[in-house]
Amino acid sequence: MPYTKNTELPKGVQHVLPAHAQDIYREAYNSAHEQYKDPKKRRDNASLEEVSHRVAWSAVERKYEKNASGQWVEKGK
Repeated sequence: MPYTKNTELPKGVQHVLPAHAQDIYREAYNSAHEQYKDPKKRRDNASLEEVSHRVAWSAVERKYEKNASGQWVEKGK
C-alpha cells in the first residue's frame, strides 16, 4: 500500500527519521511499490512490501547515516 503522507509510515520510521528522510523513504517506497508489482521483478520470492521497504531504507541510507548517538543525520553534516 503506497503512502500519501509521512504520518502513514510505519512508527519505526516516523520515530527515528527526520522529516526530510521520511520524505525520501515515502517517495522511494511508493516508487518501488509501483516498479516491483510484477513478482517476476523481485528476487528471493520477497513480497512487494518487503522489497519496497528495502528500497526505501536504501534510499535513506544514501543521504543519511546514524551518528555516534544513534540518531539519523544527513551525511557530511
